[in-house]
Amino acid sequence: MNTLDAIAQRRATKQFDSQHVMTLDEKKALLNIALQNAPSAFNLQHWRPLLVEDAAQRAAIRELAWDQAQVTDASMLVLLCGDLSSWESQVQSIWGEAAEPVQQFIYPAIDQYYRDKPQVQRDEIMRSSGIFAQTLMLAAQAQGYDSCPMDGFDFEAVGKVVNKPDHYQIALMVAIGKGISQPYPRIGKLPLEQIVSVDRY
Repeated sequence: MNTLDAIAQRRATKQFDSQHVMTLDEKKALLNIALQNAPSAFNLQHWRPLLVEDAAQRAAIRELAWDQAQVTDASMLVLLCGDLSSWESQVQSIWGEAAEPVQQFIYPAIDQYYRDKPQVQRDEIMRSSGIFAQTLMLAAQAQGYDSCPMDGFDFEAVGKVVNKPDHYQIALMVAIGKGISQPYPRIGKLPLEQIVSVDRY
């Protein structure tokens, strides 16, 4: 499937075949596509996906997600978090092999951009997580899977269920599997002329 077809065909799927099984290797391979190819600011790779495999864990999350069936019925469920501290904790491992002039530029630039700016740190992981999620969903579509991005759940309660570290922020969940129903018709799409401005609003 080419990229434009994957974009056009990807729809938010609510009903999945609960009997369809993806192997752990298949799930990891799909995640790795997004890990290796989704862009992130300063290449900090802020995302920290949690692959939820345990059935009891899924059921507990479903209770906190308005009883949405895709939480338990999808073949693959990813809780996508971002690491608020990655700008500081991962910078050496990511940029340590870069040329010295690059390091001399990048280290102070990252520090200046993020230090003592909690809103910037949070905004950045949300942007990076959104890009990661879309990359993951398009990769799934290209491999014949359906997906659903989700934010209809109690973030704080789900964080407790999965033992989320304090320096992680939940961005969204992504359910992936084989859809068993047709998506709703595309409605309400506003025209480009109403949405897109040029140069100034």
